[in-house]
Amino acid sequence: MKEIEALLQRADKYLKSSTLLLKAEDFESSISRSYYAMYFAAQAMLLKKGLSFSSHKGVISAFGEHFIKTGIFSKDMGKELNRAFTKRQISDYEFTFVLTKEEAEKILENAKFFVKKITVYLKNPR
Repeated sequence: MKEIEALLQRADKYLKSSTLLLKAEDFESSISRSYYAMYFAAQAMLLKKGLSFSSHKGVISAFGEHFIKTGIFSKDMGKELNRAFTKRQISDYEFTFVLTKEEAEKILENAKFFVKKITVYLKNPR
């Protein structure tokens, strides 16, 4: 399905952007791009099941319901998606710079893992 492949390509592109932003010490923007990489990967998984949601919370909730609670992916993946969403909210809407390099590095690392797990699953469903 073209839409799923496009979402995965976008996730990969955003991981690359996050890496560049981290190197430029723009931690808030790096976190935002890491979150969006996870978000697009989660959307790809949902689309594979014929599901689509218009809000971030809808995507996160449905991903948890369909893929975390069912044991397809680990609870940690669900926690990290929620954590990245929370940090993205701070990074995009807080008026001061409050996020650290360590937070940005950790979220990027988790986003790479998240996107890879989903990509592998979608290419080799069980």
